[in-house]
Amino acid sequence: MDFAATVVTPPYAAKPLRLVPFCGMTLSPARVGDPASARAFARPYRSVAGRLREWQRRGHVETDETPALYLHEYTAGGLTVRGIVGALDLSHRATGLEDRAVWPHEGIHPVQVDELADRMLEMAMNPAPILLVHDGPAPVRTFVRRLATTPPDREFTDRAGQQHRLWRIADAGHVDMIDDHLAGSSALIADGHHRYAAYLRLQQEHPGTAWDTGLAMLVDQGDTGLFLGAIHRTLRTVPLDALLVAAREAGAPTRALGPEAALGALSPGTLTATDGASWAAIDVPDHGSLPVEWLHRELLPVLESAQVAFHHSVEEALTLADPTSCAVLLPAPDFDEVVRVVNAGRLLPEKATSFQPKPSLGVLMRSLHAAPAERS
Repeated sequence: MDFAATVVTPPYAAKPLRLVPFCGMTLSPARVGDPASARAFARPYRSVAGRLREWQRRGHVETDETPALYLHEYTAGGLTVRGIVGALDLSHRATGLEDRAVWPHEGIHPVQVDELADRMLEMAMNPAPILLVHDGPAPVRTFVRRLATTPPDREFTDRAGQQHRLWRIADAGHVDMIDDHLAGSSALIADGHHRYAAYLRLQQEHPGTAWDTGLAMLVDQGDTGLFLGAIHRTLRTVPLDALLVAAREAGAPTRALGPEAALGALSPGTLTATDGASWAAIDVPDHGSLPVEWLHRELLPVLESAQVAFHHSVEEALTLADPTSCAVLLPAPDFDEVVRVVNAGRLLPEKATSFQPKPSLGVLMRSLHAAPAERS
């Protein structure tokens, strides 16, 4: 099975990293996090703009009349995340690694990108920001911390239980300060690789228009960062013994262990595998690569019958392990390790990272009908 054939490397937006003020749209608290609201953005996409106007007439959606950047703080599962939301400048392409403003760390499926781009074009909006993470410059971090101690412009708990606080950043001096200090930065995509690539396709097809930008939330990972977890695998039609033979042939020592010891062995250089009855640790020999890279590069290509399924929890993966299919548990990557991979010009395999929590849909949206007034 050719695991690389279905994905390609997305283009790279060039520096400066810049967030442009926009006229934010916010659903009413009762509609944020409501599955019915998400369905409102389903087909027919051309009806979405009219649907939002009707909601606005009924008081279900609020649109700011003047552009601003926004500080969005949300709390979910006991974790609080803050990020600056703006329209990300995508008008130039990077020519080298050092020139990249945005770092994708996974490949993308072109068909999915085309579908998302067509959907956004028909809706004439960005329904949610992509999530970017970086180590923020000290002046911006200080400004964000200070702003978060002031009363927010909006504060509510949504239908999904997330708590939200929003501050508008409209003062020209503050916007310029953020602009100046972000210019030389680069940010990693935490969520939204395909939407990012769709943004770039739309920008390429409509240069000099509002599609030169796409909605993004920039999180300071060194301040109120996202939790970075692993995404585990089950290999259908691959017995545990076959996986272990392939691992040893690839130069990886394997150790038969009990369940508790095998789970305890899970670490930055070690995978754990099980069929539900037997357990083993696999010591990855290539310490220049993350375990998930080694798995996809060395093992999956030789396990030709493997059908890979992805799981965000160990428990979910273990429920599918049986004598004919094994679960492969992966260690959580470190943020700095992911940055090291992208700085080396590599991409991680599909679904290699899980940045959590993500904000509910509807807290901040951007209509492209309002976008011409936002351009600076």
